[in-house]
Amino acid sequence: MLDTVSVKQLQRLPVYLKYLISMREAGVITITGPLIARALKFSEEQVKKDLQVVTTTKGKPNQGRDIHLLIQDIETFLGYHNSRDAILIGVGHLGEAFMNYHGFEDFGLNILAGFDIDESKINREINGKQIFPMSKLENLVQRLHVRIAILTTPAAVSQEVAKSLEKAGIQAIWNFSPINLDVSENVVVENVNLASSLAVLSHKLQKKFEEE
Repeated sequence: MLDTVSVKQLQRLPVYLKYLISMREAGVITITGPLIARALKFSEEQVKKDLQVVTTTKGKPNQGRDIHLLIQDIETFLGYHNSRDAILIGVGHLGEAFMNYHGFEDFGLNILAGFDIDESKINREINGKQIFPMSKLENLVQRLHVRIAILTTPAAVSQEVAKSLEKAGIQAIWNFSPINLDVSENVVVENVNLASSLAVLSHKLQKKFEEE
């Protein structure tokens, strides 16, 4: 099924989920595709195709879909019911913020521990999660059967850390460092380039100024 889903669709599904949960909390029981499309500024055809990917539940004429079942189908499709343990490498400002953030749990992600080379950070606890030296990385990854790593290290060391993660048995890296990692095809990498995202935001803002 995942092979038939585009990256854009995967990116939209959490947007649908957040909106649907807010509507359920507001007391809404059923919802239609056109209503979702208007609220999120998507096309009706786009919403229809996206929902067909994640659910076989049909909406009732003039009533729409059961919102509870739709939420459940999206969460199941995205694997949010199956908690995924992860470790975080690089406990700087961004890394520390991630370790303090409780929202990851809503998406099935559980950060077990942090790793750093800074002696002043090692053995500290953040949000009940301990920070370990890099020397313990391989042992802990294999002992705890962790497969996901969140990388928030400086660019100068990120490639070296990525190789260490691969050697330890990590199979997926959520990369927030500002470089593209060179790893084997056995490791899945999702790059989050904050600079690129800021460039897009700045460009859109500039266009808005030009239109005014």
